[in-house]
This record gives sequence, structure tokens and C-alpha cells, in this order.
Amino acid sequence: MSDIAKKYVKALVASVDEKELEKIHQALSGVVPAFKNRKFAAIVENSEISKAKKSEFLLGLLEYKSQKFENFIKLLVEKGRIDLIPAIVKELSHVIEERTKTYHGRLISGKAVDPKAIEEIEKALSAKLGVSVKLENVVTAYSGMKVEIENLGLEIGLSTDRIKQQIAQTILRAI
Repeated sequence: MSDIAKKYVKALVASVDEKELEKIHQALSGVVPAFKNRKFAAIVENSEISKAKKSEFLLGLLEYKSQKFENFIKLLVEKGRIDLIPAIVKELSHVIEERTKTYHGRLISGKAVDPKAIEEIEKALSAKLGVSVKLENVVTAYSGMKVEIENLGLEIGLSTDRIKQQIAQTILRAI
């Protein structure tokens, strides 16, 4: 995580209340995907475009409006830190999750998991960790199931290949 992004987040957190912090996080989260777009990157990185035009462009993309938020965006533009927005969003997520004790993670699996099973896993993890856990099912080529909750530094995996190996070893030892 960028130390510079952390400093901006720390200043932002100190200057706004909880509700506004949530709104700012939501607004900035909405613009993060644009950073992967070449045209967007060309606009925000172009030194020939004035800082005022860049501020106007960014503020036009953001749905949330407040004087403090506008000043924050203008400061990022003025200091040439627009590219920190994705890192700022990530750090804001950390701060909000810590304050609300609600952590979001991913349940990675080879096929879709039943929502009721996800709910049971969430309840079990929430009880075990003493926080609220919300999981999103991400279907990949992973052969098994894995839970990742980045902000808690938690990764729990169950690989079907490993289970098969252990069963085979157990059978071989029994022979």
C-alpha cells in the first residue's frame, strides 16, 4: 500500500464524518475501473491539459458532491496524484472495514457455491473471528475452495487434489 495514499486517507478521515467517508469511498470506487481505460489514462496523465480542466473532468465523473470532496480531488490533481485514487480507495476500504468490523472477502471455487452454503460459511467465520464477514463467490479454475479476506490477512484453502493425495496415502499406509 502506498504510504502517500495512506497520508491522504488519514487527512481525509480526520476531516469528514462517517457518513461522508462512506459516500466518498463509494464515489471514488466508481471511478477506479476507469484507470484501466487507455483514453482515461491519456487524459489524466496529459501534461498539456490544465489542472483546472482535469479537476473539472474528474469531478464531472463523480456522483457525490461536497465542498470537502471537491477540494480533495482538486488537491490530488494539483499535486499530480490522480493515479493514487485506486490506492486511496483500497486504503479507505481498510479504514471503513476496521471501523464497522465488517470485512469483505472472496470465496474462490471451481464452480458456483450455493448461497445458503456461503451464508453458513459467513456465519461460522463471523463467530470465529468476532467480526461480520461478507463473502463474494468467485468462480475460477481452482480445484477446491478458498476463502480470502485481505484486510484480515486471512486465507483458508481446501484443495480437492490435496484431499485425494491424503486419502491415497492413508490407503497405502493401511495396506
